[in-house]
Amino acid sequence: MVAEKNLILNKKQIDQKIKRIAYEIYENNIEEKQVVLAGISENGYILASLIEKELNSISPLQVETVKISIDKNSPSTSEIKLSNTHVNFSNKAVILLDDVLNTGKTVAFTLKAFLNSDVKKIEVGVLVNRNHKLFPIYPKYTGYELATTFTEHVEVLLKKGKGVYLY
Repeated sequence: MVAEKNLILNKKQIDQKIKRIAYEIYENNIEEKQVVLAGISENGYILASLIEKELNSISPLQVETVKISIDKNSPSTSEIKLSNTHVNFSNKAVILLDDVLNTGKTVAFTLKAFLNSDVKKIEVGVLVNRNHKLFPIYPKYTGYELATTFTEHVEVLLKKGKGVYLY
């Protein structure tokens, strides 16, 4: 039996959420010259790239986007890889982005990539926050809050068709 997919955000709504998040990032980092958007592979990186495009159009901030690769099924034992190892995080604001925040586990373990750097601050942003906190990760930037059960699934399609589905 295939579960019925319910569209909860369409392309236009996603674009509006991304624009709002970009404005919030700019407002909260207006004193900064540069920010680093670190997107967790794959959808988090796509989200970071879309936010970078918006930030470039609305602000003078220099934006650098980095892709973080981590095994989301076992983040505690996974090696964390950055797409650009030449990025200097020292004294910079880092915004860690992902498509969906479930328990906070993946984001918590991804923080390891920045803890040996002298970052100025780390903020978290997500397109969809499901509020199933098992780890103390609370996003500063949220596109959409969604109360779901653990058995429900949220699927974010930023590449093809752009939509967020619940099933």
